[in-house]
Amino acid sequence: MGTQSLFDAIGGLPTLQQVHRIFYDKIYADPWLGKFFAGHEQAAIENRQTEFMAEKMGSAEKYPGKSLRQVHENMYISNELVALRTSLLRESLEEAGVDDTLAGRWMRIDAAFAKQVVKSSVAEFYRDYSFAYKQRIIHPKPQG
Repeated sequence: MGTQSLFDAIGGLPTLQQVHRIFYDKIYADPWLGKFFAGHEQAAIENRQTEFMAEKMGSAEKYPGKSLRQVHENMYISNELVALRTSLLRESLEEAGVDDTLAGRWMRIDAAFAKQVVKSSVAEFYRDYSFAYKQRIIHPKPQG
């Protein structure tokens, strides 16, 4: 008998949906992260994240969306921004009552994707990415 997938261990889609609802409520309310989602329907973002993570956690369903790199290529995402996002996800898992061991597994899976979206500097972002039809998205950290 094989090891139970994280998807099954956490309780499947209902748990993913609950965590992502809490998580994106926090993201949309955040004065920095929320700017990246302006103009995007929260429920649609939650659903995409749920589908993406379900596959990565072992669901039989395949994620139908674009790659992480493609979705985030025109956004300047720093390590500091990822750290903030990580903190909000950790809080969301705790608030949803996800077991600490399972939350740790979730966080490790989530952390594995950071290198696909983080740009080391604004200079690198401008040097390495050319967007003929996309506007670069850069939101400085709010002061205060």
